[in-house]
Amino acid sequence: MLVQNFSHLINTIIISPRRWGKTSLVNRTSEILAETRSDIRICHIDIFNCRTEAQFYQAYANAILKASTNAWDEFIAGAKKYLGKLVPIVSLSDNSQSYEFTFGLNFKEAQFSYDEILDLPEKIAKESGKKFVVCIDEFQNINEYDDSLGFQRKLRSHWQKHSSVCYCLYGSKRHMLLNIFNNYEMPFYKFGDIMFLPKIQEMNWIEFIRSRFEDTRKSISEEQCKKITELTKCHPYYTQQLSQQVWLRTSGKCTNKVIEESFMGVIGQLSLLFTNILDTLTPKQINFLLAVAHKESNFSSKEVLEKYKLGTSANIKNLKKATLEKDLIDIMPGEKIELQDPLFEYWLKALYH
Repeated sequence: MLVQNFSHLINTIIISPRRWGKTSLVNRTSEILAETRSDIRICHIDIFNCRTEAQFYQAYANAILKASTNAWDEFIAGAKKYLGKLVPIVSLSDNSQSYEFTFGLNFKEAQFSYDEILDLPEKIAKESGKKFVVCIDEFQNINEYDDSLGFQRKLRSHWQKHSSVCYCLYGSKRHMLLNIFNNYEMPFYKFGDIMFLPKIQEMNWIEFIRSRFEDTRKSISEEQCKKITELTKCHPYYTQQLSQQVWLRTSGKCTNKVIEESFMGVIGQLSLLFTNILDTLTPKQINFLLAVAHKESNFSSKEVLEKYKLGTSANIKNLKKATLEKDLIDIMPGEKIELQDPLFEYWLKALYH
């Protein structure tokens, strides 16, 4: 679906919990198109470290110009041609293999330039006869900018007019992305196709794990592969991490003991991280996560409130909101609440005291 959307310049929003493979999916799609479509340029922008509009524009312009050329002299020419009013300062990195520019004018004194930067991919696409796909990771960070709504309106007012460019927007803060794209009051409502990235199915993981073992002349049974997926609940990042640890500990034929030791080894590596997470929470928030981990559903019931010391039923709404905003839980269809991290869930139930 993503290959088709990119090919037909359909704006796409990818929403899923952290570490489910959004970036890998976008990168793989880009590789496929690079091999099959010479008329499409793919631009990747990570705005994780962009805390202001000015930083966004700089990262955006750098990435667009880099995607439009493979040569240093062409990059300089493009910077002068399209962004001359900004007096760009171009510099080579230490290894002389990458380049970027900073703006020689203060953005507050160059308001006229915003439009030029946002329309940059469309202008280059029209002049070059190419199509542009602009992929922006950690897009939810724009929520933190001053006048975020005004900035979102500005982005959409430009991007929706582009006919030779499409945008793929995604990030790691699921609840924030849902608010940006699924809330009819927000500027980006119905901006494009929304893809809710599903987990990779267990049968596909089993086949993948077994084949990787066989490729290196090691063996693992189907039941043992299934055990790995059960421990990680098919979480993409953790399934690969645990599989790798099992592979490293296997000399020839995998054993159940190796899987158990590998799993506890991964849990041990994560324990400090999990402890640090709890240090940022209130006692009631921790107790709420414990209730979620133990599959409680009726959080407002007298029994659950007393068992987990959650206070009154009025607290539940605030506890849900706080842990959701910290990306610790997901609210699934039917208002079912789950912990995002399956290993954090295991640690809470089995090792936290």
